[in-house]
Amino acid sequence: MSPRRRLFFGILTVVLALLTAWVTVSALRPGAPQTGRPPQERLGPVLLVPGYGGGRDALEALADRIRDETGRDTRVLTLDGDGTGDLLAQVKVLRDAAADAPSVDVIGYSAGGVVARLWTSRDGAHQARRIITLGAPLHGTRVAAIGGAIVPGGCPTACQQLAPGSPVLARLDAEKLPSGLPWLSVWSRDDRTVTPPESAELDGALNLAVQDVCPGAVVQHAELPTHPVVVRMVLDALGTEPLSVPSC
Repeated sequence: MSPRRRLFFGILTVVLALLTAWVTVSALRPGAPQTGRPPQERLGPVLLVPGYGGGRDALEALADRIRDETGRDTRVLTLDGDGTGDLLAQVKVLRDAAADAPSVDVIGYSAGGVVARLWTSRDGAHQARRIITLGAPLHGTRVAAIGGAIVPGGCPTACQQLAPGSPVLARLDAEKLPSGLPWLSVWSRDDRTVTPPESAELDGALNLAVQDVCPGAVVQHAELPTHPVVVRMVLDALGTEPLSVPSC
């Protein structure tokens, strides 16, 4: 090999080595996203997913507080039908609402939390900056199972899917939460809709019972989106600081 060719390949080797080192350092520097998800500083819209039945009033009140205190684009989704249909179809509503957004925060109330879990499991993890669930039966609720047993044929599709051990929930139980995804699950020991209330807990999430933050607080399932303690927890969690246990 001529001296000129040796010099050319020597320079090329050095350049490639420098490029490799630069890419490695860039990927590992503090603040660089490691999982393909948006950085915590990129604040996108906040999407609120209603629960079984599709009721919006309580979530609209929460959305108003979020807009007033953060100024962020905040929307309550309208589920197909009355929110009792196939949870997998409801995921499409969330997917469409998040389309083209480089970053979204999702708040799922009750069964809406299961929809958020399905969304992140299927294709939403790359867009999700943070997920907050309120009283979500992530492992099912005995109320759904009892309802189906007492009134055969009177338990709509979502009701069947929210029974413990349903095929939908069994598949989710077998999956781990996407690594590093900040997830806050808030629940109440007074919940009589999600039974047991601990069904809201999720491995890899920050799981907080309201009573662990404020002993003596009485919060029913329907009160979770509007109770002052919970609202403050939600607002804190929508920031950029790491999730942590708040004070009462």
